[in-house]
Amino acid sequence: MGSAKQITDPHSQQLLEQYRSLLPVYEKMAEDIPEKLKGFFSEAGFIAAAVEHRVKTEASLRGKLELKGSKYNDIYDVTDIIGIRVITFYIDDVDKVASVLERLFEIDWVNSVDKRKAHETDSFGYLSLHYICRVPESSYSDPEHPEVNKIRFEVQMRTVLQHAWANMNHDTGYKSGVEIPKVYLRNLSRLAGILELVDDEFSRIRRELADYRRRVQSLVASGNLDDVTLDGESFRSYLTIGPFDRLTRKIASLNQAEIQQVDLSNFVPLLLGMGFKTLGEVDALVKDYSEAAYQIACFQIGLTDIDILSSSVAPQNLCMAYILKNGGGRAGLRYMLNLLNGESDSNDVMAEFLVKQTKDLPFMNQ
Repeated sequence: MGSAKQITDPHSQQLLEQYRSLLPVYEKMAEDIPEKLKGFFSEAGFIAAAVEHRVKTEASLRGKLELKGSKYNDIYDVTDIIGIRVITFYIDDVDKVASVLERLFEIDWVNSVDKRKAHETDSFGYLSLHYICRVPESSYSDPEHPEVNKIRFEVQMRTVLQHAWANMNHDTGYKSGVEIPKVYLRNLSRLAGILELVDDEFSRIRRELADYRRRVQSLVASGNLDDVTLDGESFRSYLTIGPFDRLTRKIASLNQAEIQQVDLSNFVPLLLGMGFKTLGEVDALVKDYSEAAYQIACFQIGLTDIDILSSSVAPQNLCMAYILKNGGGRAGLRYMLNLLNGESDSNDVMAEFLVKQTKDLPFMNQ
């Protein structure tokens, strides 16, 4: 009965005819706008977990018009025919996405909804931000399709966890209108609270990590390396000042070899395993053992025709020199080679060879 009444209603029928005529435009906008957003995010260095889109089907629109078709003067008053969803990793990023939308589009503030502010402690809808947007003529216009600047579309912004909650709510049938026993509602409420806390904690940890990076970078730049604990993050900052570059170039000059840059992060567990605790101690290693590392390089490649060297040669030879000079011997070298190259029987053979061949180098007798 409802469908027949809807089809025969002249006003709703007119809106449906408008919808059909605009459907190609809706579909193109639903594809183009997310791509524009992805491009803008990429240029800004922002990573979104997902950018999704959909165009409301005619069946869905019929149901909407059946309920409140008289509310709309024309099809342009229906603001959610095009739906776009931007899913972020962090709750702080929802506001960043909103800022992007405010720069790119005209926002219909009257119809936009910030459900985060309306969220009640005993409600079960999850937090999200909904903007109703329109493409401004100053940004894009097409004389053949002026309707592009008249069509409004909805952009939902939420985090991965908020999206998961929304999907779980849908899957449990909460919105079906069937009353749910209080025990299940209470459990759903507890789960919503946990997810909200997790979202907040992820953002807090990210902020604290960002603060830590800035502090480390400041200490490294000022030369206060003794105050910086050795870890992956601080070591990356240390590498920005090129601590191994001079030794690497000196070793490469033996054969006029080209230097191939590689990731040096695998030296962090090795240095920690060798007992280094601060960047100051690593810096002292560079200063105190560079000559010994160079002597090892002369022994290794001085009479070869190697013309490409990895940038790891300097830190590796520094560690090798430290181990040999401080009595680590074959076991210490095997430990180093296993960490850097993966465990292998050949590492034991190489360690024994290095101990024998380097025992008469000058630094070993100083």
